[in-house]
Amino acid sequence: MAIDKQKISETYPLPVYNYQVTINGVEIMSFSEISGLEIDHDHVLYRHGFSWAVGDHLIRSQRKPINISLKRGLIKRRSDLYDWIKSGEKKDIRIELCDEAGMGIVVWEVSRALPFKLDAPSFSASASEVAIESLDLIAHDLRVKYN
Repeated sequence: MAIDKQKISETYPLPVYNYQVTINGVEIMSFSEISGLEIDHDHVLYRHGFSWAVGDHLIRSQRKPINISLKRGLIKRRSDLYDWIKSGEKKDIRIELCDEAGMGIVVWEVSRALPFKLDAPSFSASASEVAIESLDLIAHDLRVKYN
């Protein structure tokens, strides 16, 4: 049985290299890497008086902080990440994983992200890599939408 293009586009996983980033409604230049988009909770092992008979209960407790890291190549006269950490302003971020046509298929919406660390690239006279800066954020909320 032959698989057509439509079937492949509906059932195959999306590649991770095709994504767009929007910060406060403004599309920002591409980032080379984004990490930390996770929702994680602590857990509690609860034992009560009848645990010996019915067993222990696992309960989900408080959500852990959302720590996101954005990395991108340095470009002349682009200081928007530096300006953001200087201002201390909280911003909303939208990250869209796109299909081959550039349409957002899965969207991560980060609410009220606050930058707390800006890393300059490592310098080496013997290296020929691109200069990458990194901005670490902590956010209030993360929502995932599937289109």
